[in-house]
Amino acid sequence: MSAGVPPHDDAAGRRRALLLCNPKARNGGGAIDAVRDALRAGGHDLIEPEPERDSCAVIRRHAHDVDLVILGGGDGTMNAAAPALVETGLPLGILPLGTANDLARSLGLPLDPVAAAELITTAAAQPVDLGWVNGHYFFNVASIGFSADLAGGLTAESKKKWGTVGYAIAAFRVLRRVRPFTVTIEHDGKRERVTTIQASVGNGRHYGGGMTVEETATVDDGKLDFYSLEVKHWWRLLALLPALRRGTHGRAEDVRAFQTTEVVLSTRKPRAVNTDGELTTHTPAHFKVFPKILRIYAPDAARRPGTANRLSPR
Repeated sequence: MSAGVPPHDDAAGRRRALLLCNPKARNGGGAIDAVRDALRAGGHDLIEPEPERDSCAVIRRHAHDVDLVILGGGDGTMNAAAPALVETGLPLGILPLGTANDLARSLGLPLDPVAAAELITTAAAQPVDLGWVNGHYFFNVASIGFSADLAGGLTAESKKKWGTVGYAIAAFRVLRRVRPFTVTIEHDGKRERVTTIQASVGNGRHYGGGMTVEETATVDDGKLDFYSLEVKHWWRLLALLPALRRGTHGRAEDVRAFQTTEVVLSTRKPRAVNTDGELTTHTPAHFKVFPKILRIYAPDAARRPGTANRLSPR
């Protein structure tokens, strides 16, 4: 099935939805019955296969039988399903059941699962961008350095138990042993070699349970937002924290930041790349943006976080 295939709407205007909820998500066990009721009341007939580890295989298997896919989980759940969503052209509905739900925040979705289900039944499917690194799609951000070390040390159990507080606990532990490294950055005909503790490439707006990639970033701007934290001491990150939350860190003297559509990061030894909270590849890392490659049921683009900042004079 592709984006050009007519929907399966019946005479009553109902749509067939493939509903996949991650039972391991932090809020995966709550409000599901109410979510089902809201979706059915909004005109959706639900197909719910037995849970499988490979969500892409499930989506591909049911692609010709449904009009949309509804995923319940966190950012990792969305990330894992991205290849099949792109391949089939099916629009996506999101039930934010994870810890941080950064993609949902970037899209301006309700964080209450029932309210999110109701929005799926009334909102239009909006085109959004995807980032890509070494063959792996990402919605929010991909990083090497501190964030990748943090992802490696943050267990599913701690996220489920502590929620976003778990990020802070793990970050403090990793921060004490963080060490600068050298990375070569190639973009837009330039080649730079810098020393950093983290290099990040953002496609969306939010990441890491409350951080902002860049104050004007949106999920549909056709750009990647790059930044490198070239700080000399780990405690400098504490001073940068308010700016990292607002997305204004690019103004600091020890932060390198720019927008691009393609960038390559190389290191002397392979370093893990964190994509939306999962370690999926390693350097050398080739990043691209694929503009408006996917459709997600969400509020109109003008109502998303960051849009007002992007349109306002700087």
